[in-house]
Amino acid sequence: MRYLNEIRIHYKRRSVEITSKTIDSSHTAESIFRSIWEEGSLDHRESFYALFLSRSSQVVSYFRVSEGGLSGTVADVKLIFQAALGCNASSIIVAHNHPSGNLKPSQADKDLTDKLRQAGKMLELPLLDHLILSSEGYFSFADEGL
Repeated sequence: MRYLNEIRIHYKRRSVEITSKTIDSSHTAESIFRSIWEEGSLDHRESFYALFLSRSSQVVSYFRVSEGGLSGTVADVKLIFQAALGCNASSIIVAHNHPSGNLKPSQADKDLTDKLRQAGKMLELPLLDHLILSSEGYFSFADEGL
């Protein structure tokens, strides 16, 4: 006998405060990411989050993609888009932190952004921005034309 795996999607609105916000700039996205980031971890370990937006740029949901160590974390493109499709998102903004405080994107950061952009284009689920956060500020790929 062979079994077929069942996939079940669960969606539960948890924070009206976050999901009622409209993203109109990288600064607004940065503010929302800071409000959902695990407290005390910004300077401690690298993490990666995604915000999923509606057609009107309202936050539909967020997802902690990964949590790593002091110098890196893994962001799986497939998991990000799986979550985005599961909540009927129309676009995505991602962010990760640099515990070192250095806001300059690495080549790996640029490569991941390009992968996400290409996958989003193919699925008609565009990546709007990728932010790098630190205690001192943030870097926006979109604002910098990257």
